[in-house]
Amino acid sequence: MSVLVTDTGFGPDDWTGGFSAPETGGAALDIGPETDLSALGGRLDRARIIRIRFASFADGRGFSIARELRLLGYAGRLRASGHVLADQYAMARRSGFDEVEIDANLAARQPEDQWLARSDWRANDYQARLGRRHA
Repeated sequence: MSVLVTDTGFGPDDWTGGFSAPETGGAALDIGPETDLSALGGRLDRARIIRIRFASFADGRGFSIARELRLLGYAGRLRASGHVLADQYAMARRSGFDEVEIDANLAARQPEDQWLARSDWRANDYQARLGRRHA
């Protein structure tokens, strides 16, 4: 069972349509950190949600992919999935993710209050404090 983390805390996964491989170009794409975004071609316009898998909390490629998708103009729902830690929630939001999907075991080890402590992700943006603007 998965838990969906948003700025308001834990909740159930409300996406019921399932996910498909990027080659299919469906409404819900499931991509890994090795995905070449140029191979997605015109499929981004049809995607209502894109889930990016994190196999390890130490692999930050998913954050870069999320940022690149937003820079390419993707405005749909963007979900990080897998081993993302509560400490990484603010970074996930700043890089373009709308939500994080974690399993019940991780939710038990890092309860909702740990995620909520990072839910004000705009407050701790050091670049904003320095007066720099994000592209």
